[in-house]
Amino acid sequence: MDGTTPRPAPRTRSWWGWGWTDAHPDDAECTAMGALLPGTLARPLPVPGVRDLRIGAPAVQPPPSLAHLVTADPADRASHAMGKAYRDVVRALRGRPGRIPDLVARPADEQAVADLLDWAGRNGTAVVPYGGGSSVSGGVEYRGDAHRAVLSLDLTGMRRVLEVDTTGRAARIQAGALGPDLEAQLRPHGLTLRHFPQSFEFSTLGGWLATRAGGHYATGRTHIDDFVQSMRVVTPAGTSASWRLPASGAGPSPDRLFLGSEGALGVITEAWMRLQERPRHKASAAVAFHDFHAALGAVRDLAQSDLSPANCRLLDPGEAALSGAARDGGSVLVLGFESAHEPVDGRLARAVELARSHGGRHDGSTGRDGGAGGTPDGDAAVGAWRAAFLRMPYLRDGLVRMGAVAETFETAATWDRVPGLIEAVRTEVAAAALKATGHPATVNCRLTHVYPDGAAPYFTVLAAGRPGDEVALWDDLKAVAGEVLHRHRATITHHHAVGRDHRPGYDLQRPEPFALALRAAKDALDPRGILNPGVLVD
Repeated sequence: MDGTTPRPAPRTRSWWGWGWTDAHPDDAECTAMGALLPGTLARPLPVPGVRDLRIGAPAVQPPPSLAHLVTADPADRASHAMGKAYRDVVRALRGRPGRIPDLVARPADEQAVADLLDWAGRNGTAVVPYGGGSSVSGGVEYRGDAHRAVLSLDLTGMRRVLEVDTTGRAARIQAGALGPDLEAQLRPHGLTLRHFPQSFEFSTLGGWLATRAGGHYATGRTHIDDFVQSMRVVTPAGTSASWRLPASGAGPSPDRLFLGSEGALGVITEAWMRLQERPRHKASAAVAFHDFHAALGAVRDLAQSDLSPANCRLLDPGEAALSGAARDGGSVLVLGFESAHEPVDGRLARAVELARSHGGRHDGSTGRDGGAGGTPDGDAAVGAWRAAFLRMPYLRDGLVRMGAVAETFETAATWDRVPGLIEAVRTEVAAAALKATGHPATVNCRLTHVYPDGAAPYFTVLAAGRPGDEVALWDDLKAVAGEVLHRHRATITHHHAVGRDHRPGYDLQRPEPFALALRAAKDALDPRGILNPGVLVD
């Protein structure tokens, strides 16, 4: 014995489902979950291996100058074939993952990205930027046959924080940095980007920028847009490099063109991002409500106050029960405050008192924690909600193995439309599921982000599936939900991007003159049409 501590074995990402392979529910847990949802399978679907996919040889080979950046390994290609939406997981479990990329490229610098795009353009190869692969809207797969081959572009080899400006509290960061790596490099400087989407562990800065991702903050600065100072984007027509400025009124913003462009206009390679000091003071509490509509009023008043809670999540009775935050049939409002400079207990107390004025009940317990993304140790409901929040994608995959429909979608609308929107989605999606399967469905709702003028409802749908026809069933339910959103003038997505799955709703939502300009930008920047074909524009 030499006294050294053995290194833990490296963890493996799941090629077919969310996250780490060792964190997925086992067969017994899947069966137990399925028993709670009438109409599901008697036993879980087996998890296929990559060898079961019969992946053929790639249709193209890179030139010798690029060969060291590219792999045709079947496991790599399979893991880059799709994102992690419900329909992706089902297709993988059924052995129908769609078109698998011919090659996976991992460039080490911006010049390599440009060289790969140049080669792909000359060879009729579609290029699909992959990010961390956590897309839930069909944003990282190729659908169709218009291109000779498909190259999945993985930038996680470009993951460094290149510069830190402590005076201006900003950093120049490569786009392939995954959330944990990014924060680890900023921590020695006492700074943080403080952008924590649920996919934080498995998503990249470039992915956040390309999808206009929303973070964990429920109020104030929450979309990644709010943190951008400048960006570098490689396109087939050249590299776009905006100036680093605190603000500018010089015409339309060049960064705005590429934020949310989902790799259809260019490949984001790095960005200067606004940072903040790491919070040292935190406090949280949970407030219970018998009346969900009264709770909506409390949340609206909180959003319109100057209290600025970091967390202001309202869980309806179904969502509260599902997460373990409450089991008495009531709703729960999860509140959290943080600051780098002063205690936040007073702000939390005022927020709780405001919630009480709307009929909320609070038992006096609060929680505190001192680490980024840590779990408060005082309030049981807050801790239960957070644990369920992080575990939910894995449980979703377990239910999918039981043949269930288990998926989420989110939107945003103005306050005058929010109550009717939530009721319509619950009623109409549940009715459509019952008609399609003969079994009752559960449609839960929580508010994830709140603004002075509106909120972002986030829905969870749980229903029995149709064995072998799960994707078509979900597509039908999603179409019903999309029609409700359009009728209530709610956005097709608040923070999960358009991808390919949300295209019908996005086409209805955007003004036609803007669509015309977007198509022209696509033609100018990507004349050969190789960048993520089918996303945003045809």
